[in-house]
Amino acid sequence: MLLTCELFDLSDTEDIAKDIALSVKKGLVITLNGNLGAGKTTLTRSILRSLGITGSIKSPTFTLVEPYEIDDLKIFHFDLYRFSDPEEWFEAGFDEYFEGDSICFIEWAEKAVTLIPHIDWQINIDLIDDKRILNINTFTALGESCLKNLIKSVDN
Repeated sequence: MLLTCELFDLSDTEDIAKDIALSVKKGLVITLNGNLGAGKTTLTRSILRSLGITGSIKSPTFTLVEPYEIDDLKIFHFDLYRFSDPEEWFEAGFDEYFEGDSICFIEWAEKAVTLIPHIDWQINIDLIDDKRILNINTFTALGESCLKNLIKSVDN
């Protein structure tokens, strides 16, 4: 299952982020792929805001992961751009972040793809001319269920 959207400006990104926030469920693991400057962090920040996270939303470029919690939902935002050693994954306890009661957003997941227990959604963002093309692919039943909800939300 696949969803494709064209994003022309920040307003479009915030709109799809609101729809994504309404569609995601606990246990979802989302990877975000795209070149530097494609908008991975901007999209993630917008989703986190739409989920109800307030205050500063820092890029986890140097910390590798930033945790958030709202009500009973745990959210982890990974940025693996600087990740290089698989041992670091286990030493940091990252494998414990994927235990079903959280939502994980992972930028630069290709640097740890063999370590991530499962991927429900893969979001690809490509810069083409004056717009971004956002594609969401699903790989699990949970991912497909959430994407069906997103498609309904976008269509309304």
